[in-house]
Amino acid sequence: MGDAGTQNAGDISFERIFPIVRIFDEAKAREFYVDFLGFEVDWEHRFGDNFPLYMQVSRAGMGLHLSGHHGDATPGSNIFATMRGVHAYQQELAAKDYRFLKPGVEELPWGDVMEVTDPFGNRIRFCEQKSEE
Repeated sequence: MGDAGTQNAGDISFERIFPIVRIFDEAKAREFYVDFLGFEVDWEHRFGDNFPLYMQVSRAGMGLHLSGHHGDATPGSNIFATMRGVHAYQQELAAKDYRFLKPGVEELPWGDVMEVTDPFGNRIRFCEQKSEE
């Protein structure tokens, strides 16, 4: 790898991306992301006793940062996540019979998409992309 002037596009790669999602209620965030969507809490952070929560959750290679801090993220944001197994994931969620959301899978020209909306208005679109034939 040379200096900045000699790098090419092949020298650039991303590891993992962690979208930040604004939350307002810790119990509702845990109920939705952990209990319903099946994410695991990787770590939690607070600057002190009376400060908002900032935590990382993940599942099967997807990670999110959930933040109670004003200014970290905009409520009502969208995340588009490509994945494999969207129909199986939808069946897993349906089996939980979550009273606030019953997502289905929509077949679109670019893939099969399941959209979920968290209690704070943030949306995640899980998409199993169609293979090129």
